[in-house]
Amino acid sequence: MSIKLKYILKRFLIWKYQHISDKQFVRIASAIIGLLAGLGAVTLKNLTHFFQHMLESEFIKDIHVAFYFIFPLLGLFFVRMIKRYGIKKKVGHGIPSTLFAISKLKGIMPRHQMWSSILTAPLTVGFGGSVGLEGPTVATGAALGSNFARLMHVNQTTRTLLIGAAAAGAMSSIFKAPIAAIIFAVEIFSLELTMVSMIPLLLASITAVLTSYFFFGDDVLLHFSIEDKFHLNDVLFYVLLGVTSATTSIYFSKVYFKIGAFFKGMKGAHKRLLFGGISLGIMVFLIPPLFGEGYATINNVLKGNITPIISNNIFHIEPDNFLIITALLVGLVTFKVIATSLTFGAGGVGGVFAPTLFTGSISGYIFASIINHSQIFGHQLSSTNFAMVGMAGLMAGILQAPLTAIFLIAELTGGYELFIPLMIVSSISYLVTKKYIPHNIYASELAKKGQLLTHDKDKNVLMLMDIDKVIETNFIVLTPEMTLGEIVNNAVAKSSRNHFPVVSLQNEFLGVITLDDIRSIMFNTKLYDKQKVLHLMHSVPDIINYDKDSMEVIMNKFKTTVAWNLPVIKDGKYYGFISKSRLLTAYRRKLIHVTA
Repeated sequence: MSIKLKYILKRFLIWKYQHISDKQFVRIASAIIGLLAGLGAVTLKNLTHFFQHMLESEFIKDIHVAFYFIFPLLGLFFVRMIKRYGIKKKVGHGIPSTLFAISKLKGIMPRHQMWSSILTAPLTVGFGGSVGLEGPTVATGAALGSNFARLMHVNQTTRTLLIGAAAAGAMSSIFKAPIAAIIFAVEIFSLELTMVSMIPLLLASITAVLTSYFFFGDDVLLHFSIEDKFHLNDVLFYVLLGVTSATTSIYFSKVYFKIGAFFKGMKGAHKRLLFGGISLGIMVFLIPPLFGEGYATINNVLKGNITPIISNNIFHIEPDNFLIITALLVGLVTFKVIATSLTFGAGGVGGVFAPTLFTGSISGYIFASIINHSQIFGHQLSSTNFAMVGMAGLMAGILQAPLTAIFLIAELTGGYELFIPLMIVSSISYLVTKKYIPHNIYASELAKKGQLLTHDKDKNVLMLMDIDKVIETNFIVLTPEMTLGEIVNNAVAKSSRNHFPVVSLQNEFLGVITLDDIRSIMFNTKLYDKQKVLHLMHSVPDIINYDKDSMEVIMNKFKTTVAWNLPVIKDGKYYGFISKSRLLTAYRRKLIHVTA
């Protein structure tokens, strides 16, 4: 930033402090961030459509079949080049990277995240990567919100709120569902839903959806209108759909995690790119509906028009048999999950929101079709309604955001005719999936490391605490060969502490000596040369690992050991001590700050 810009910013901040209250500024900032998030969403969508239209141009159309196999690999290759030579920094998956920034980086997101997804996600999706744009759009909006907050020098709590507002704005702009967008921000980012947070979220959501209407008019992602009303006789089938959605959600999550783990174990980014890109290309070539986000497929399913979907296959099978039709649709659900996982494993940038809607719509349609074809129950189900509600079931299971699922589908349908089935399916799918998959795809990795913010306020406070602020390092260290005389003259006499860590010559922690351990002999000069640290030291009830232990784990170690001081090891070496009193004091201060 130039000196002139810094001066202007400084003068503005001074004016702001003098004339605008914090509450007023947060509301103004939320509206601005909503606009920025909306513009980010528009840019991402238009760039993706540009690449898709480019691949469908007259020149490429003539050789389209031959190139269909290579498009995904080309897109992933371009993404790899941009990451390596353009961005030169890690581009994390959209929503997980945002969650990490909130929980571990005090809401500070790197500046490159404001534009890195805009460059990479459209290439991934536009060239056939089987992922969605929602995650990158949310990440872009969140990064814009975070860096705007940094520019305005707001505190951590306000910065987190503005990130949530940006996420709500991004979702609102994508789906034109402002209420569902607010609920999404609260569910996924674990924001406190109070009047303090509600107004900024609402302002950002409204501004973003108006931005979307300005650029795209009335055009929406999902085209659906309710033609068949909900009947009480359908309740049992919606319950069964909830169980089916949970089963599909568990399959989706487990396959996603296993393929992700497989790629992590593969050394070399170029190997991951080639293996993932070629595998994805083969799959897309054999099953064309897996190309890109898949909203065209979703819209055909919601209209009950599955002919373009199942007839578009390399086997040239005419879908004139119910079993063949069902098998092809089940294959789409099965392989969409694999295609999505391969896209991420190969280095693509995208999100799982669109694949979730894709698998949910087809799963719901399959369920209704099987029931109707069997004619066991004596009445026909609305396959389009079940397709729509199936989308909510998969969202509730895979994303573990049941309220977002309910309100998003309700808003998209333009009414609340399906509200009861949405509630039934979403709640069952969420509860069953949660039992087998504790955390959603976004949060699983963070949860394993104990770095996930939740609605549990106590855990959040512990997570937001800075371990460096509770570690004390002003201890005089001892070595095993030191004598009692050296302890008294060089340690006790010069230290205000009553703990003395014992370390090796390589600074490895061996044990501890306390003042109580030597109180009875410390004035007996006859023992000064006879007693050594090696004979006086003792082990500690537990050790804190600086690199691995979260604040929650540290607090639990104090509870289980009933110790008042525990040593800290960093990179295998002695680093300092944490005292229970200092830890509890820091906890109380952070609690006051977070809940203020």
